[in-house]
Amino acid sequence: MIVTLTPNPSLDRALDLDRLALGEVNRAAAVHVHPGGKGINVSRALVAQGIASLAVLPVGGAPGEQLVTLLAEQGVRTVPVPVVGPTRTNITVVEHAGVTTKINAPGTSLGLEEIDALLAAVEEQLAGGPRWLVAAGSLPPGTGDAFFVRAAGLADRYGVPLALDTSGVPLVRAVRAGGLRVVKPNDDELAELAGGELTTVGHVVEAAREVIAAGNGDVLVSLGAHGALLVTVTGTWWAGGPPLAAVSTVGAGDTTLAGYLGATGSPAERLRTAVAWGRAAVQLPGSAVPSPTDIDAGTVRVIDTPDPRLTLKEL
Repeated sequence: MIVTLTPNPSLDRALDLDRLALGEVNRAAAVHVHPGGKGINVSRALVAQGIASLAVLPVGGAPGEQLVTLLAEQGVRTVPVPVVGPTRTNITVVEHAGVTTKINAPGTSLGLEEIDALLAAVEEQLAGGPRWLVAAGSLPPGTGDAFFVRAAGLADRYGVPLALDTSGVPLVRAVRAGGLRVVKPNDDELAELAGGELTTVGHVVEAAREVIAAGNGDVLVSLGAHGALLVTVTGTWWAGGPPLAAVSTVGAGDTTLAGYLGATGSPAERLRTAVAWGRAAVQLPGSAVPSPTDIDAGTVRVIDTPDPRLTLKEL
């Protein structure tokens, strides 16, 4: 069982357009409604591949009820924690050429009692000894930048490895506190954490080593169309494949993380699985997650110790 914690879940509405014309009336060719939020996407991807996962999330209002219903329809078990404010709705516009524009709402503010109730629900699941706790996504107003540090402390108390996927100050706070088994930034988030531009493989590896030196484990860096880099205490690997015509990039990084956590074998093989899942996700509409028949790990190439002089665009 892999437990996910999504403090700022959403309903994701994706609109398919031929081309987005700013300041004009645009008509969508199709609308997709999916459960949203990074941790929720991880749970959805795992369940779609037959791996048990349970999602802990705050739920409020009619959007929250619809979110839980949609997850149940996809076979995802949930622990909904009632909150006063309504669950947010995010909008994604996907153009025919593959350009994705995402508008994320800030989310409903959580009170101190609601935050404590959310962490108490997580602790109850940790007591059962899951394989992983995944803490992911943005933080809603009122939560505080140290929320994920508190979640990591709970995971450590029960001996459950924690994977974190967030950004900004919450990422900085959690990385500095240490104790994270997996950290999954994209290259922009890692650059913000490192405080400088990352243009080469060597830059990314160096920044990831700093994360590990702070007392953390593996760093899985998604590079968008250029694949992903995995940096561990013992080595570095890159994985990627032939160019793809992306349908939607929403949730692809979350699916990549799900593949890494759900896989077994060597670090290189886990990275291969992660990238295969992510590549499958970008070929689906909205934030849909791939089924087993969508995955093609055979197209993914893995390189041990990639040349640090290579620019990311050369990968």
